[in-house]
Amino acid sequence: MKIWAIGDLHLSMDPRVEKPMDIFGGSWVNHHEKLKTIWERMVEPEDLVLIPGDISWALKLDEAKADLAWIDKLPGKKLILKGNHDLWWGSMAKMRGLYETVDFIQHDAQIASGAVIFGTRGWTCPGAKDFTPEDEPVFRREVLRLEMSIAEAKKLAEEYETETGKKAVLIGAMHYPPMNEKYEESAFSKLFEETGTNKVVYGHLHGVNAFKNGPQGVFRNVEYSLVSLDRLECCPRLLYTAE
Repeated sequence: MKIWAIGDLHLSMDPRVEKPMDIFGGSWVNHHEKLKTIWERMVEPEDLVLIPGDISWALKLDEAKADLAWIDKLPGKKLILKGNHDLWWGSMAKMRGLYETVDFIQHDAQIASGAVIFGTRGWTCPGAKDFTPEDEPVFRREVLRLEMSIAEAKKLAEEYETETGKKAVLIGAMHYPPMNEKYEESAFSKLFEETGTNKVVYGHLHGVNAFKNGPQGVFRNVEYSLVSLDRLECCPRLLYTAE
């Protein structure tokens, strides 16, 4: 069993949703077809794919169902977090159970073959060039949500370690970068470090000029990966292989 990650699918399968992506450049021309081809070649039915946000351009859950159904038909199980464009996102009671292979993370965590996955949408971090006073309360709210998710992750990790005698791998996920473009420590990155998180994935950044605005590589013992679709050229990134 393997865990993969790719974010920012930006789908619009429902005919009521008109949002062509090819206007954003070559990486987005027929991007869903490219993704499907590569996904089906790489991902096995027993695998899990983590999708950290910006799934659909839909404004309502009913409009997003075509996109979620398309994802559901791809190989593997899928675990989805909310992105800033996921305005269709509703309550867990309405979303969970809609599709056989699709599940969601919100204020909680999940475990798969020794890997505990947790996270939150995130927000622009203090110190960023476009951070404003209005961003502060949203940022703080997202920090609280990450703390809630971490609390659940710790419980799952402790249970796994008690049952197996093995140490769980902690995988954090956000939609926004967990640091500003200067890679300064934030409340998000500090929580990941204090929790002993092994890997963190995020999306949101698009285009060659923007890719450098998020941490990539190891910072203070945590490995960060930008997994937006155009950054990965439609190719899911392998995060974890179960022993």
